Amino acid sequence: MEILQPGGWPRPKGYANGIAARGTMIFTAGLVGWNENEEFVSDDFAAQARQAFVNINAVLAEAGAKPEHVVRLTWFIGDKGEYLAALDDIGAAYREIFGKHYPAMAVIEVKGFIEDGAKLEIEATAVIPD
Repeated sequence: MEILQPGGWPRPKGYANGIAARGTMIFTAGLVGWNENEEFVSDDFAAQARQAFVNINAVLAEAGAKPEHVVRLTWFIGDKGEYLAALDDIGAAYREIFGKHYPAMAVIEVKGFIEDGAKLEIEATAVIPD
């Protein structure tokens, strides 16, 4: 895996501008912050993000992948202000589960989610090296 950082660009904080990877690719569905019983653990944004990270890891593990194999996360959030207010707690939960591995990321504010009670949904792409 190679982090792609164009010369002269400022280093991003908490994500990578791009990653090049080769190997077995894993794609997750959009995963929300509920547990294995499809019950939301909390209505707190950061708590739902933490649970989504746990869920991503569970799906990755099915393919033998680990957090360091994640090359991209796409976040869909319901409220930009709520997301920004929770960044410190989200960052702590992220580092607890993913460590200091920062893939390419996009965050998109959306109108709503299919699952009532969801505050966010995250898709992950991972690559297990050849």
